[in-house]
Amino acid sequence: MRFSGLKVLAQGLSGNKGWTAHWRDAQPKPEYDMVIIGGGGHGLSTAYYLAKNHGMTNIAVLEKGYLGGGNVGRNTTIVRANYFLQGNSEFYSHSMKLWEGLEQELNYNVMFSQRGLINLFHSDGQRDAFARRGNMMINQGDDAQLLSREGVRKMLPYLDFEQGRFPIYGGLYHPRGGTARHDAVAWGYARGASDRGVDLVQNCEVTGIDIEGGVVKGVQTTRGAIRAKKVGIIVAGRSGLVAGMAERRLPIESHVLQAFVTEGLKPVIDHVISFGMGHFYISQSDKGGLVFGGDLDFYSSYAQRGNLPMKEHVMEAGMTLMPMIGKAKVLRSWGGIMDMTPDGSPIIDKMEGIDGLYIDCGWNYGGFKAVPASGWCMAHLMATDQHHDYAAKFRMDRFRTGVSIMDEEGTGSQHNLH
Repeated sequence: MRFSGLKVLAQGLSGNKGWTAHWRDAQPKPEYDMVIIGGGGHGLSTAYYLAKNHGMTNIAVLEKGYLGGGNVGRNTTIVRANYFLQGNSEFYSHSMKLWEGLEQELNYNVMFSQRGLINLFHSDGQRDAFARRGNMMINQGDDAQLLSREGVRKMLPYLDFEQGRFPIYGGLYHPRGGTARHDAVAWGYARGASDRGVDLVQNCEVTGIDIEGGVVKGVQTTRGAIRAKKVGIIVAGRSGLVAGMAERRLPIESHVLQAFVTEGLKPVIDHVISFGMGHFYISQSDKGGLVFGGDLDFYSSYAQRGNLPMKEHVMEAGMTLMPMIGKAKVLRSWGGIMDMTPDGSPIIDKMEGIDGLYIDCGWNYGGFKAVPASGWCMAHLMATDQHHDYAAKFRMDRFRTGVSIMDEEGTGSQHNLH
């Protein structure tokens, strides 16, 4: 069923009794050409582009829980293409272009809102760094405007401009940045993949990876063995655990990143705002809730919940930036499991020493905004065994050779500094 305004009207007048399921509830077959472990945004988009771009349909996506129940549904929904270093810049620029046509592509309302993103800076050094970043964005073909203090005040009059500790010097404005509805992105890709013949198998946990003579042969699951010529590991924060089934270690650590949402309020925040001195970022959802987050919890964990000290830290940063939010009631919080690499950039590569096994992981803070391009590039790799140009620098061997290391945030090689 294709969605349209007329269809919504017709269903509303008929009691909404004619809607069909978004995707097929498939049962696993004994064998596939490709198996994708992980039914989140990246796994579903990979399956979709394998079918759409490469004509491959004998594919299964295996999800241990329900589709979209991991990081794709546990984030602050920010979409942006304001990266600085070569490799990242081209990749996220491509992802933004895919976002801009995604609703038409999928015939699904992912609620993509290009409301603009403003990164605040609070010192002369930060101004210089953001000016350089903005020039890189423009050279890449994306958009960037350097705002003065008064330019920021005109757009964001509710910020605290009088504080002495972290004075606002200005901001880098990225007009094409914005937000999207996180779970709708997963549902849209799931629907598109299913329509093209991909089997989406929920409640099917992978418990082992079968390898014979250095060649992948399939996977073991809670619903039986499934043979496959190629297997993709796309499980975000649990990448290290699943790679361990193939006796491989990954250069990642898993940490909790919390997000928060308040009660619904009247529209007040029109943009996405990032606080340059507190790692705090905030936007307002279409339902009125303020959605915000901050730094990750600096200990390794596979829990999808955070702790009270980081909650306090994030609230402090928010109050420093805009004291007006102090009276808003926080309704809920949640945690995503972030797979952090030493250089703050992802991995899309073949698993060394095992033919037919592929890995897509290490998305750090950039996982949600990367969903379209990650699927596009991972599908290309799995279908052709060649790295796509947009992801050419996301190879794992950079950590061994030191070539093409991309330290996006300039915070060194320690995981807990990202």
